[in-house]
Amino acid sequence: MTISLSTHVLDTERGRPASGVRVELWREDLVTAAETDADGRIAELAADLEPGVYRLFFRPPSPFFKGIGVEVELDDGHYHIPLLVSSYGCTTYRGS
Repeated sequence: MTISLSTHVLDTERGRPASGVRVELWREDLVTAAETDADGRIAELAADLEPGVYRLFFRPPSPFFKGIGVEVELDDGHYHIPLLVSSYGCTTYRGS
């Protein structure tokens, strides 16, 4: 069983990728953290994860959102979890 995770943050207010956004992956403790590149991506936030519930915590540049948390259950395969964010709104989904 191989589990890996990537992410992408898009600034929908400005219509461009959100670079320099810190993204943390937590289980009981911090597993890893990274910042999005110029294209708003972290191609491999984590690999070789164990199955279970994980929390992604995004810190976007927003006057309102100081942190956005998403809790997901990972089983087997690759997971891509994008975040679409503006100053006062956000959404996420399981990407491909």
